[in-house]
Amino acid sequence: MSRVGKKLVAVPSGVTANIEGQTIKVKGPKGALQLVLHGDVSAKLESGSVRVDPRNDTQQARAMWGTYRALVAKLIQGVSKGYERKLEITGVGYRAALQGKTLQLQLGYAHDIAYPIPEGITIVLPKPTEVVISGIDAQKVGQVAAEIRAFRKPEPYKGKGVKYSGEFIFRKEGKKK
Repeated sequence: MSRVGKKLVAVPSGVTANIEGQTIKVKGPKGALQLVLHGDVSAKLESGSVRVDPRNDTQQARAMWGTYRALVAKLIQGVSKGYERKLEITGVGYRAALQGKTLQLQLGYAHDIAYPIPEGITIVLPKPTEVVISGIDAQKVGQVAAEIRAFRKPEPYKGKGVKYSGEFIFRKEGKKK
């Protein structure tokens, strides 16, 4: 039995959930999202919450049960509260700037990096060394944050690069004489 799958997903006020066959459509104050369920699971609305159940008793169905229950919960949280990821840029001369729908990054290379901001993602720069990525799709927000971080991962000697806010960088000692 899946401990995660057994839990009901509560639908808060202001959010509407529709189930049509294997498709769940969720609409809230921040936008609308939809998810197509795996063939081994089914979903139904029960008194203001969504219940996900396995269709049969195979290992695949039990694995998908908890997975798709978590994905449905992420949909509902996305349209009601949204998701946010913060990045910190560390290094002399390293900074970010917004130019229209493009994020300009100066990360110590001979050229600037122009990152086109995908649809449905909002990027805000409180400081030139701080990037806040937000949106309603958790997967998309995380993917954009990972792509920006991949341009210059934090290195262990001086800690220069792009890191997640709150991420611990294991520091190494330099060469000794």
